[in-house]
Amino acid sequence: MASNEASREATAPMIFHCRLIPPRPDFAFTMTEEERTLMGRHADYLRSKLREGVMIMAGPVADPAGPWGLLILRVGSEAEARAVTDGDPVVRSGRGFRYEILPMISTIM
Repeated sequence: MASNEASREATAPMIFHCRLIPPRPDFAFTMTEEERTLMGRHADYLRSKLREGVMIMAGPVADPAGPWGLLILRVGSEAEARAVTDGDPVVRSGRGFRYEILPMISTIM
């Protein structure tokens, strides 16, 4: 029985906190039309990850130091989390967006 528990834990999905850092602190307030279009593609991409069951939630965070994006993922590894964030149109745009990815130690869901 203990080996079954260990096997389940080894294959259990992990939860990752992903912080999308925009190219400038005031980005949310100073987006150009082209950047708004890019953010629309970003939102569409995240909706597809929600439908796939990979994304738990996402949205902008009102940080006094400057808004940033929160993405919570349920995947099998950090490499899978990185594949999701690397596939995001804002990251692929080369406009200076980047994600910080941190595994959750534990979660209450």
